Amino acid sequence: MSEPEKSVVLLGATGAVGGEVLSALLASPAFGRVTALGRRSVSGVASPKLAQQVVDIGNPATYEPLLAGHQTAICTLGVGEPSKMSREEFRRIDFDFVLDFARACKRQGVSHFSLLSSVGAKATSSVFYLRSKGELEAAITAVGFDRVSFFRPSMILTPTNRYGISQAIILKVWPVIGPLLRGPLRPYRGILVQDLGRAIAKNAEVAGRNAGAGPRVEVLTWRDFKRMPG
Repeated sequence: MSEPEKSVVLLGATGAVGGEVLSALLASPAFGRVTALGRRSVSGVASPKLAQQVVDIGNPATYEPLLAGHQTAICTLGVGEPSKMSREEFRRIDFDFVLDFARACKRQGVSHFSLLSSVGAKATSSVFYLRSKGELEAAITAVGFDRVSFFRPSMILTPTNRYGISQAIILKVWPVIGPLLRGPLRPYRGILVQDLGRAIAKNAEVAGRNAGAGPRVEVLTWRDFKRMPG
């Protein structure tokens, strides 16, 4: 008997990581239905199993009915350049919108929730960004999903420069210094955006196949991304 196809909902598909996750989900035979929610549609992407829904991501009432029937939810929503906005606005998008999405998913029966977080995320961190990410992880854990997967990359290496001079430097330097980061520094190695997207999608596939097995809360870093089965 063939394995039943899974349904997954993705918030954040217009971002660099979300776009790669979407491509990997659509290429996987494990997923029969993929719903992408966002403030705008992803251009140039078409598949008979893809439903793109333009919603108000700040208002769960506009999208919660669309979540019903999905076993898995993936959130890659985030602020690309936190330094370009106030802490209050960052918190509204990166924390409130994401937690609202998670709670709506739980109400609609989603069992596995995956979140794009950050290396170093810690609720007690003295760094605002890392503290906020850690607090978000704690809040989502408390929602009570059967399984939660937190992806904590360091530098995400994209094929093009999206944010200016600082990212240009990172894209040049990080691939060189990455191999020098060993032992406890290994999680800080850079990861190609396509490898990260593939790992997030593959994790959702494997977790769905092994429902009920494995940890209820898992934290994945560079080594886990690279070891994810192809």
